[in-house]
Amino acid sequence: MAKVYFYYSAMNAGKSTVLLQSSYNYHERGMRTLLFAPALDTRAGYGRIQSRIGLASDALALKPDDNLLEQVRTAHAAAPVACVLVDEAQFLSPAQVGQLTDVADALNIPVLSYGLRTDFQARLFPGSAALLALADTLIELKTICHCGRKATMNLRVAADGRAVKEGAQVEIGGNDRYVAVCRRHFKEALGSA
Repeated sequence: MAKVYFYYSAMNAGKSTVLLQSSYNYHERGMRTLLFAPALDTRAGYGRIQSRIGLASDALALKPDDNLLEQVRTAHAAAPVACVLVDEAQFLSPAQVGQLTDVADALNIPVLSYGLRTDFQARLFPGSAALLALADTLIELKTICHCGRKATMNLRVAADGRAVKEGAQVEIGGNDRYVAVCRRHFKEALGSA
């Protein structure tokens, strides 16, 4: 039976790198994968996944109202799909996470999803909350804080490097806007330590 996997972490843990390596492994064995990336994240280009170390691949651009089960079912009918991989899975809607469970349960296709657990205010993203509740397997990918401890938090920073405390939950950005830190340094930066 196929499973839904959720690989989660703070920023800069290599989630996209692991996703692209997993897809490569399937392709190397002659198997087809479907890659999904959120349409709202165009840093690497529309419908494109790119890691910080330079690996990249085209992907299907996923919009908030897209039905993942129907997209995978249609693609699978045209040519067998061995695995579905989703980058930036925190941006999925809870309904789309439910559709991914249907991909695994009804179509018997494994789903590997990769994303942040929490936002810059230490709040769960809706997609991440649904994946934490519904995924068969949860895997934490680890990265480190500047102090050497495990980083678990995503600190949003302004152009001057100071911590941002308020704002929209979703603001696309990379190392210029976010820093992975441990909980202690997250609290210190926000002035709540």
